[in-house]
Amino acid sequence: MRLKALLIGDIRFQFKYGFYFLYLIFTILYVGMLYALPAAWRERAAVLMIFTDPAAMGLYFMGAIVLFEKGERVLDSIAISPVRPMEYVASKLLSIALISAAVGLLIGYGGKAVPNSLFFAPGVFLGSCLFSAVGLMVAANIATLNQFIVATIPAELIISVPAIAWLFGWKPGFMILHPGICIIELCQNGANALPAIFILAFWAALSALLARHVMAKSLRSLGGVKL
Repeated sequence: MRLKALLIGDIRFQFKYGFYFLYLIFTILYVGMLYALPAAWRERAAVLMIFTDPAAMGLYFMGAIVLFEKGERVLDSIAISPVRPMEYVASKLLSIALISAAVGLLIGYGGKAVPNSLFFAPGVFLGSCLFSAVGLMVAANIATLNQFIVATIPAELIISVPAIAWLFGWKPGFMILHPGICIIELCQNGANALPAIFILAFWAALSALLARHVMAKSLRSLGGVKL
């Protein structure tokens, strides 16, 4: 299967370039920081750490990966290969989401802040897919890392600010439709965790489809011509 081969290749790439080592260092640091905090703060601090790192960092890692592939002409090869845009997108999202979910669980269990792993793990996994898909859409039309960082600020604010406000007590009922808030609810095993998993799955699927559309357009226009 092409998707399996792509996924293995992406995981090997991430391992080779230190993604796993970097996440290991962050995991050790975060767990240490959690134990330095008062027990009453630990659960909320762990959720905030997981939301802003294993989940959200997929956005920035995805940008770095795509820009690297542009520089190395990998996308030119993808464009003329039998690989479908959706296969390319799925491989990228899954490879980042798997490590994000694993690290999120390590931080959560290390800080004794996983109330329900059946909701917690899908929350981090789907949240990572959402952030990574946004990063992929932005990186597809960006030439430099500085441009990418600037271009992702609006998306980061839109997803993160309501979620962090929800974590600290601002909880109007209709905001459960917001994907960032769904991640928080799932990590905390909140009262709306069950509907949140379906809402977040919808947003993750929609973002993946949009990323597929953007990548298909980008691959067709490589080299300034329509393939």
